[in-house]
Amino acid sequence: MTSNNQRAELQNQIWKIANDVRGSVDGWDFKHFVLGTLFYRFISENFTNYIEGDDESVNYPNLSDDVITPEIKDDAIKTKGYFIYPSQLFVNLVKNANDNQNLNTDLAAIFSAIENSANGYPSEENIKGLFADFDTTSNRLGNTVENKNSRLVHVLNGVKGLKLEGDFKDSKIDLFGDAYEFLIHKYAANAGKSGGEFFTPTNVSQLIAQLAMHKQEKINKIYDPAAGSGSLLLQAKKHFDNHIIEEGFYGQEINHTTYNLARMNMFLHNVNYDKFHIVLGNTLINPQLGDDKPFDAIVSNPPYSINWIGDADPTLINDDRFAPAGVLAPKSKADFAFVLHSLSYLSSRGRAALVCFPGLFYRGGAEQKIRKYLVDNNYVETIIALAPNLFYGTSIAVTILVLSKSKTENRTQFIDATGEDFFKKVTNNNEMMDSHIAKVMEMFDSKAEVPHIATTIDNSKIEENDYDLSVNSYVEPKNNREKINIEVLNKEVITTVNKIAKLRTNIDNLINEIEA
Repeated sequence: MTSNNQRAELQNQIWKIANDVRGSVDGWDFKHFVLGTLFYRFISENFTNYIEGDDESVNYPNLSDDVITPEIKDDAIKTKGYFIYPSQLFVNLVKNANDNQNLNTDLAAIFSAIENSANGYPSEENIKGLFADFDTTSNRLGNTVENKNSRLVHVLNGVKGLKLEGDFKDSKIDLFGDAYEFLIHKYAANAGKSGGEFFTPTNVSQLIAQLAMHKQEKINKIYDPAAGSGSLLLQAKKHFDNHIIEEGFYGQEINHTTYNLARMNMFLHNVNYDKFHIVLGNTLINPQLGDDKPFDAIVSNPPYSINWIGDADPTLINDDRFAPAGVLAPKSKADFAFVLHSLSYLSSRGRAALVCFPGLFYRGGAEQKIRKYLVDNNYVETIIALAPNLFYGTSIAVTILVLSKSKTENRTQFIDATGEDFFKKVTNNNEMMDSHIAKVMEMFDSKAEVPHIATTIDNSKIEENDYDLSVNSYVEPKNNREKINIEVLNKEVITTVNKIAKLRTNIDNLINEIEA
């Protein structure tokens, strides 16, 4: 079975589990239990693989907890970031789950023990609260202990039955991670939520990662100021095997649930605790990763046009992130606050690729002043308009803004990727395929003129246009109207007029004959 077929089969199995067991529980809420169980199985098998170390004589699940020495535990936590005793492994818990009347409380105790195992170690902040959304005592699972345990057994057995073929190191890690993101994607598409809040479609993520890391042989680290489930950060790991991300993956996320998803997602894609730093909090008001800047690559899909405190906090105008522009983003539209934050955290050699709401590029007032600052300082490398209906939960045709601090020419590129050559319609959504991404990247790299699609404009022309950065202000749309030959048309008109005149004469003669 090919990896693609294996992945498709696994995704179908997981979605069937989610639909079979959720019952009266809203699917959007129940994703925590499916994803949490998937994560529990993953870290159990990952930890088992680490302990056994390819030694066929060691069978960790069959060992007694008593044989674990403090030295073994200490060394494992320093390496993996957490510890799981044999009795706490997924395979051992699920073995007796059907008959375990204390299943929900046993699970809660195991999750607590895994998290607490990191207390006092460097991994503590990365492990703490990972299972917070997997509340095994929640009434969403049922009103009685029996109901809760029955639902949990279905989830555990469903995840136990997933077919994960092949060598663990070569296959399972990617399949676990891909299946995990698949579930997030499916819940985004089916739950009536705004997908843009937490999930960026995979191929759009791939484009953003390629833009941010284009032609960089190595980067110090990659950062997302609105990390969501971490999918944008992980595209760098998936698609840039030849790149060396020396210090790892960084992000900040305001939503507690998606903050936990992002950390789980790092583990599921085999990013060890010492290679990622995801923090919880409001990036605009309480940025927590300032000591880690600058970043050579920044990728983000920040929330569109949300409210923020803005000039209601007079101290923000003196913030190093916003002060250079001389004005704050409007209180009702925080988009440019995220842009300026990202620019401030960007290294002198790096790029930032950000998904933006289209209105950002033509609205007046403070936003126009911020665009003036960006253009006059030559920070805008490229602006790419994407097709509508690419994101789950919204039909908005978004725009990608690419920032750079190392441009050598005072020119800005505009790419119109809204046409049918840049997406494929799949069910109710449009999707960018690999070929579409390659086409955009080729134009981004060459900066060549492509009629009706790509152009590069002197910044002085943008100034003359009141710092309007809309793609359609500079890329002339293709004229699909039929071309008309005026000379031929005039001859046809004359011929038609002569025929009408002759017809009128014949009618007049006929009337005269009748009257006579």
